[in-house]
Amino acid sequence: MSGQNVEDLLRECAPRVLGALVRRHGMFDACEDAVQEALLAAALQWPEEGVPDNPGGWLLTVASRRLVDEIRSDEARRRREDARAAEPEPAAPDPALDRDDSLLLLFLCCHPSLSQPSRVALTLRAAGGLTTAQIAAAFLVPEATMAQRISRAKQSLKASGMPPDAERSARLAEVRHVLYLIFNEGYTASGGPDLTAPGLSAEAIRLTRMLHGLVPDDAETSGLLALMLLTDARRRARTSPSGELVPLDEQDRSLWDGALIAEGVDLVSRALPRGDVGPYQLQAAIAAVHDEAGSPDATDWPQILALYDLLELADPDNPVVSLNRAVAVAKARDPEEALALLAALERDKRLRDHHRLLATRAHLLELQGRTSEAAGAYRAAARRATSAPERRHLTRRADRLAP
Repeated sequence: MSGQNVEDLLRECAPRVLGALVRRHGMFDACEDAVQEALLAAALQWPEEGVPDNPGGWLLTVASRRLVDEIRSDEARRRREDARAAEPEPAAPDPALDRDDSLLLLFLCCHPSLSQPSRVALTLRAAGGLTTAQIAAAFLVPEATMAQRISRAKQSLKASGMPPDAERSARLAEVRHVLYLIFNEGYTASGGPDLTAPGLSAEAIRLTRMLHGLVPDDAETSGLLALMLLTDARRRARTSPSGELVPLDEQDRSLWDGALIAEGVDLVSRALPRGDVGPYQLQAAIAAVHDEAGSPDATDWPQILALYDLLELADPDNPVVSLNRAVAVAKARDPEEALALLAALERDKRLRDHHRLLATRAHLLELQGRTSEAAGAYRAAARRATSAPERRHLTRRADRLAP
């Protein structure tokens, strides 16, 4: 087996092994360290000696031994853990690592006591198998800063276990939100020289596929996976060969991934009739309408506006939804009506200084032929953009409209 295949197998096994170890022993921080040591041992041995018949069981055995060694060497915990450490280890641990262990792991990583950045970092580290250096590079922070963030998060989870049934639904929503944030950061990086971080969006899709396998009847998880697939299907067309941003209505649609579109459409089509329709399902439905249009002019904007009307009802306190709905109003009805909606959004402190509000205003002014005002708005948006490709794109649009 090649090194890349071994790496993929280890990342697939890691969350199930860590979840099983945490369920058995508690002590999230110590279990995570033990699993990391087991993964390192496997990465060194398997390419040379071959992959064992039961890779998950092998990793669980090695990690359990490392954990027991650590327990035995810790004088402060010896008395509390002696009974557990003295238990004979099974010769062949149960190879069927309970699927709920992966769900437990995601629940732990998204514990409500952790800050949102810590939830994201810990999910990528523990459930995604990314190294601290990889996570730090993706979020443009020093490795030492990310290491401290992850260490503090692990310490906070020492006594945590599976949440009671009453909390699981809310915790599942937190897991979905964290995966959504990871995907968005990969699809449009919040800073740095590149527009996208494909590794992050790919990891978000992988973890969401795993979550969907754990809760296949959860319609919002199906909607989230569909949304990611339908959005990522356009990734190759979003940038020019030189890495510059290409807006949706200028993209070469032959570059869109038809297989991802078909899978996403199928997922959301099966999720919508199940019952309560949530924000992720509605966003996926909007993405599906865009993806199924053969050209910008063929886009069914009235249908998109109707879906945004529902999305505003499902997610009423989200100014980004209202901003995107304003664009749909401009396309389906009238740019002047959309500008009136933006005037209300400018009073929302969460959005009023955001470059996307200014960029949307510029776009609506351009649709009305008010080119001088649009150019000024594009320049104002460029000054606030933190992504270099977005800043260059907005500046070019301003230059194109300037006298």
